[in-house]
Amino acid sequence: MKISLIDVSIVLAYLVAIVAIGFVLKARASKDMQAYYQGGKKLPWYMLGLSNASGMFDISGTMWLVTLCFVYGLKSIWIPWLWPVFNQVFLMVYLSMWLRRSNVLTGAEWMRTRFGDGQGGKLAHLVVVLFAIIGVLGFLAYGFVGIGKFIEIFIPWETVSPYLPFDLADENVPYFYGILFTSIATLYVMLGGMMSIVWADVLQFTIMTFAALAIGIIAMVSITPEMLDAAVPEGWANPFFGWTLDVDWSGKIDEINEKILSDGYSLFSIFVMMMVFKGVLVSAAGPAPNYDMQKILATKSPREAALMSGFVSIVLMPIRYFMIAGFTVLAIVFYDKLDLMSGGKLDFENILPSAILEFAPVGIMGILLAGLIAAFMSTFASTVNAAPAYLVNDIYLRYINPSASNKTLIRASYLVSVSVVVISTIIGLYVQSINSVLQWLVSGLWGGYVISNILKWYWWRLNGLGYFYGMLSGIVAALVFPPIFKLIFPDVAGDIVPLTVFPLILVFSGLICVLTSLYTKEDDREVLKSFYKTVNPWGFWGPIKAAVLKENPDFTPNPHFKRDTQNIVVGVITQTCLVALPIFIVIKEWQSMSVTMAILLISALVLKKNWYDNLRSTAL
Repeated sequence: MKISLIDVSIVLAYLVAIVAIGFVLKARASKDMQAYYQGGKKLPWYMLGLSNASGMFDISGTMWLVTLCFVYGLKSIWIPWLWPVFNQVFLMVYLSMWLRRSNVLTGAEWMRTRFGDGQGGKLAHLVVVLFAIIGVLGFLAYGFVGIGKFIEIFIPWETVSPYLPFDLADENVPYFYGILFTSIATLYVMLGGMMSIVWADVLQFTIMTFAALAIGIIAMVSITPEMLDAAVPEGWANPFFGWTLDVDWSGKIDEINEKILSDGYSLFSIFVMMMVFKGVLVSAAGPAPNYDMQKILATKSPREAALMSGFVSIVLMPIRYFMIAGFTVLAIVFYDKLDLMSGGKLDFENILPSAILEFAPVGIMGILLAGLIAAFMSTFASTVNAAPAYLVNDIYLRYINPSASNKTLIRASYLVSVSVVVISTIIGLYVQSINSVLQWLVSGLWGGYVISNILKWYWWRLNGLGYFYGMLSGIVAALVFPPIFKLIFPDVAGDIVPLTVFPLILVFSGLICVLTSLYTKEDDREVLKSFYKTVNPWGFWGPIKAAVLKENPDFTPNPHFKRDTQNIVVGVITQTCLVALPIFIVIKEWQSMSVTMAILLISALVLKKNWYDNLRSTAL
């Protein structure tokens, strides 16, 4: 092995600990469905926030972000808007509260509170389950590819193969490791449900914090600003950009220019504008039916749901990017020491594991490995937990066996968990890169999600049939449009094709959604009035608001659109500062760090006055 016995022991101790957590919490988690999927709604918001942050600190995403920071420098802070990362700001400001007021178990069950139990409501419910399962399979495949690539660097196949009754080709080794670690993650989430996930995530985030601080400090001690300046092209440390990217690695690491070309980010202003356009729409649509939504629904109250979503950015961004910056500068200055070959090809997604192998000392390497494996486990486990929540609660219990006992439902959850892991593993076998899966998930699939889910919050006339056909057409378009576009325009970089076709998917699904709603019967007014009174959204609810006020003149409609919009803008600025600040610290750009810190403090004070101080009165 390429790692010491001490490091291996640390990793094994971590794996034993998380499986033990699953066994310890098994009895409490299997008490009932709410206990299994939501921890009985008894978990404090800060633990759920740490758990959510740990789930977002995934190994595949971290490998991708290190690669971005290496190639694009400070300009890479904008690229995660692809997710978009600032969706947490929308959740913090108002959407978590709106969602939590419904008091349901899953996002699909929420559809009944919005559209009722008629034909449209049932179809809306079913299409959300379909979307949730496709999303779960995609994110599990994404994690599967990342963990396999990561572990391959540390445990080369020639070390393991003598002890196994089979052999593998080089390109299949990452898949073997992916299957091994996904199996361990599946075991502990099956046993302990949401409780197991949250307690394991708290342990995992503690490990990740220590590991991140260690590697960032190692980089600061080892690398001087002069060493970094000599190794990077002009403009690498500048987060701002013009029409084009203007980062030229010629004469330093020539292969990176090919990477930039293949990524398709050269026209950077257009790329960022597309991300902002998509990001605002996706964020306004609310959380997708995944583990993020499940943890919002698991909070004790709407106020705690908002606090949990805000806490995620505060704990995640500085810690994660301190480590990312540390690995990046070490990898750049000592690039010639890295082994980036995978399956006989140069693969920049191997920068992170190669840097750990080269620069982390004994003991710290074990903690880093345990932490990054923990990050994978956290994301994977939370995603696995989301699948049975939808299939068992929203399909099996509702349509197949309404009288099922808790014991039967928990067993059905076990079966669903194993099934989605197996299917996602098969999908992962055909995936070439982390970035390709990521782009399809956050651009292609979400293009079909956006319009229907924006309108469900803000427009009273959207009915269940409009929602169903809008979502269904979007899912089909996300699967069909990218390969057709690539066939017509073969010169467009493959990884950004989903982002390029996002507007087409948006228009296509949006037209079907709106036209279907307008040319079919509106939903039951009593259902709409009940939803409006419970959630109290702002938006285009005129006729429903008038009906509610007629029946209940004391009802106060939500007047906070302007304030919420202002808080979103300030929140995005705050979050971006939390990303840039640790990078400036690691690369010792003290002037930039001071400016960023000043902006961060001012924006935080604005949020304190305009958001936090009003939270108790608006989060009822």
